[in-house]
Amino acid sequence: MGGFLVLVSLILFVLSPAASAVHDYQKALSKSILFYEAQRSGYLPSNQRIIWRGNSGLLDGKSNGVDLVGGYYDAGDNVKFGLPMAFTVTMMSWSIIEYGRQMAVSGELGNAMEAVKWGADYLIKAHPEPSVLYGEVGDGNTDHYCWQRPEDMTTNRQAYRIDPQHPGSDLAGETAAAMAGAAIVFRHSNPGYSNQLLAHAKQLFEFADKYRGKYDGSITVAQKYYGSVSGYGDELLWAAAWLHEATGEPCYLDYLANNGEALGGTGWAMTEFGWDVKYAGVQVLVSKFLLQGKGAHHSPVFGQYREKAEFFMCSCLGKGSRNVQRTPGGLLFWQNWNNMQFVTSASFLLTVFSDYLQSSGQKLQCSAGAVSPYELLDFAKSQVDYILGDNPRGTSYMVGYGETYPQQVHHRASSIVSMKVDPTFVTCRGGYETWYTRKASDPNLLDGAIVGGPDSYDNFADERDNYEQTEPATYNNAPLLGVLARLHGGDGGLNQLLPVVVPKPNVPNPPPRPHPYQSSPSVTGAAASSPFMVKQTATASWNVKGRTYYRYSVIVTNNSPKTAKDLKIAISKLYGPLWGLNKSSNGFSFPSWLESLPSGKSFEFVYIHSASAADVSVFGYTLA
Repeated sequence: MGGFLVLVSLILFVLSPAASAVHDYQKALSKSILFYEAQRSGYLPSNQRIIWRGNSGLLDGKSNGVDLVGGYYDAGDNVKFGLPMAFTVTMMSWSIIEYGRQMAVSGELGNAMEAVKWGADYLIKAHPEPSVLYGEVGDGNTDHYCWQRPEDMTTNRQAYRIDPQHPGSDLAGETAAAMAGAAIVFRHSNPGYSNQLLAHAKQLFEFADKYRGKYDGSITVAQKYYGSVSGYGDELLWAAAWLHEATGEPCYLDYLANNGEALGGTGWAMTEFGWDVKYAGVQVLVSKFLLQGKGAHHSPVFGQYREKAEFFMCSCLGKGSRNVQRTPGGLLFWQNWNNMQFVTSASFLLTVFSDYLQSSGQKLQCSAGAVSPYELLDFAKSQVDYILGDNPRGTSYMVGYGETYPQQVHHRASSIVSMKVDPTFVTCRGGYETWYTRKASDPNLLDGAIVGGPDSYDNFADERDNYEQTEPATYNNAPLLGVLARLHGGDGGLNQLLPVVVPKPNVPNPPPRPHPYQSSPSVTGAAASSPFMVKQTATASWNVKGRTYYRYSVIVTNNSPKTAKDLKIAISKLYGPLWGLNKSSNGFSFPSWLESLPSGKSFEFVYIHSASAADVSVFGYTLA
């Protein structure tokens, strides 16, 4: 009998080769945020770290008479889908709101906020009028016919919108939630931007509530890819919850209470949470409000929200009346296609609910008995550890993390050689013939991407055409940011029921990086040998309502022996007004009164904001 037990133990050890691994959650967090730089559309900034990517989608919205350049590609294709993009921004923001201090300790708060801003900037563009919202650029049918780098796109880039005649309450509601969440993130570091986001959020919520309808009935090309199965009731409640979190205004609590039954918030007991179904997220947020002592006169209704939130938690833990399936290796399992999206989102809800309970000194009540807050957190940790390699295959499902991870990711940009290496144009069908069917590792590392993951038996095939398992998505990573920050940061100083205060990012200005734009084939302005000197000086400061503002003078000097023309200047981390430069299509250029800069001469421009100096670099020029 003893020999049999030893044999069983050996078998279990072989099946779980990474069971005792200790994971570097800070490294995983850094990579998870880095992934978003590979998903960027539009003009890439001077501090872009994923340097194998280039500018793309530069005419998006032009045929519709609107600027829709920017934003994120949702997954391995080149379409910009508004609903999952907005959900991604919401979940990144929620991660920062709950665990911003832990991110700051990890040195990643600034990068996380930049990731939110990249998405939020696009959502502002997509909302040009109070009751108009663009919800998609490109379409899945024509895009999926081609396998091209984003930089080579030849597919249709038509933009699709919702308006009072073509409503989309789910799309508008999720976008309102995203903007409200982002407004909280930037409240202290960039109050003007925060107020702008909040104004958009309020308009979109009013639009969503007044003109009700499912967005995929108006933007029909989205039905096959991001159809709204759950309807719009969850998004209306979700938006109201986030607007209360952002404003503290009681009218949004009233909305949640008065519409809880009609819109399903108090009726739907869910076992999944994701870009389509938001009920569990709403119920967790309302539980937070209840635990904070808000809306006491609504406590009977809010108590029903909390019951449904606890149903979700108990189902994930396997202690409820309807439990979520698990693989033999212990991974929560909902579906074969991109199951990881639900694993990361459930892990986030388990983590924050654990901290809400811990902050209030309460326990979770399941049909199988009481559960301590730490048991919820431990289970969330087990799911993250599985993703990072503690699984029967010993495979990390985060690209670039660990010794073994997916090599053939279903992702156009990473699977085709970078334009920086080979600028030869990749045709629509030629990409399939040359790169899609190539049985080799991707030429570009999609660092930090969470792929779809294994099947219900922990099996995984690392093959590019296995899109159900090897395709990543922005909404896979977004919830994981908060969980990784929490696991790395530990318990110190946590009280999730206190008012939200996101610390200012304290990130040193990075050195100038090479920019994809070159106005002269023999010269790059951001190289170490650049003949331009950029000197910044804070020349004045003043205090308004307890906030210090600075005036920065920037002097650009031409140290080359020749006259410079066509100067291109990149500026990032700028949160205020600027004078003395012209805005160009991919940065800034000479002021209107200056056509060239002779050898040894300088010119000056100024800007004002309430932060450390912006990143300024010369990335393009011509010497004559």
